[in-house]
Amino acid sequence: MEAQWMSELKPSSGASGTSNRLLQAKGLRKAQEIAREEKATELFLRAAQEEQNGAVYEAIKFYRMAMQLVPDIEFKINYSRPPDADRGGGNYMEDSDADGEIEDLLAYFEQQLSVEGSFPKICTPEVEMTQVHISALPREILMYIFRWVVSSDLDMRALEQLSLVCRGFYICARDPEIWRLACLRVWGRKCTKLVPFTSWREMFLQRPRVRFDGVYISKTSYIRQGEESLDGFYRAWHHVEYYRYLRFFPDGHVIMLTTPEEPLSVVPRLRTRNTRMDSVLLGHFRLSQETGNQTKVFAVVCKKKDEKATDFQRNRFCRRNPAPEAEHSFHVGLALSSGGHQSFSKLVWIHHSCHITYKLTGETVITTFDLDRMYTPFFFARVKSYTAFSEQPL
Repeated sequence: MEAQWMSELKPSSGASGTSNRLLQAKGLRKAQEIAREEKATELFLRAAQEEQNGAVYEAIKFYRMAMQLVPDIEFKINYSRPPDADRGGGNYMEDSDADGEIEDLLAYFEQQLSVEGSFPKICTPEVEMTQVHISALPREILMYIFRWVVSSDLDMRALEQLSLVCRGFYICARDPEIWRLACLRVWGRKCTKLVPFTSWREMFLQRPRVRFDGVYISKTSYIRQGEESLDGFYRAWHHVEYYRYLRFFPDGHVIMLTTPEEPLSVVPRLRTRNTRMDSVLLGHFRLSQETGNQTKVFAVVCKKKDEKATDFQRNRFCRRNPAPEAEHSFHVGLALSSGGHQSFSKLVWIHHSCHITYKLTGETVITTFDLDRMYTPFFFARVKSYTAFSEQPL
């Protein structure tokens, strides 16, 4: 009986040991799965952060590592919780100043979008719609629309107004590529480096430049003595008043006009270079920034050629009308500064000369004008109609 009892105890003891080992193995696998999921979550969130920062190659690497650990990690992440502090994202509300304003609004909005879902939309409709909402468009299409808003006229003011629509539009309006293209359009090869600026937007807003969304106007007035009357009893005095207009274009062209007509009638006709005003001068300009941090504008303008007169002179029956023997061009130098509350709104004369080139001899005669009180500064006036229409994107 004792031997039988001992034989019955042995198998039960073996079964108990096996059960304990199975429980231990199951607990170990569970712990490994939890550790693997936590590591995959960390890698996936880091990949999302790299993708937002524009480092696509690094993001793909971390996405691949996360999915190798947990293939469906994308659907296991709880996006409703705030990001961990050790991820380096931080809480932007805690970093705000005494007034409660968010210091880095762009990073804060990007952080909010990243915690809303695996595929966050740029914006969401405020009310239910039966038609397709603009949020359904890919980001690439939205950025192309934003480039049309800026247009070739560099209407960055409209871009800033568009950023007030929602946080998604704010993020798109701060896209570095748009501001980089705008800087290249203004300064060309002279803006290959950001230093000392921290972003392309900061460069465009703070670096001295001429403005394209309006016209620079200079008003000159003086009193001139007239002729004596026939009886010599009195002499008339005349109050003379005239205006100079400067209109700059992003492609380097400039229009200059001197006329007694007031801005109300002249400004609308300076919207494009194809103006029909006979006294207008057309030319090119360039910006020059010297060591003293003084930005200057140099322009060369001349009277536009009359195409009809040129065709008329080519007629073999009109040989008695010879071509003009000399060409006149005017060289203008201006110092750029800020006046009042507007940036880069004042241009002060530093040079004005007339170059006459004789076609027969090729000789050029230069006449430099004295910059007296008749050369009053130009002041900028914004014109909304200049940027009301877009002819081509940025």
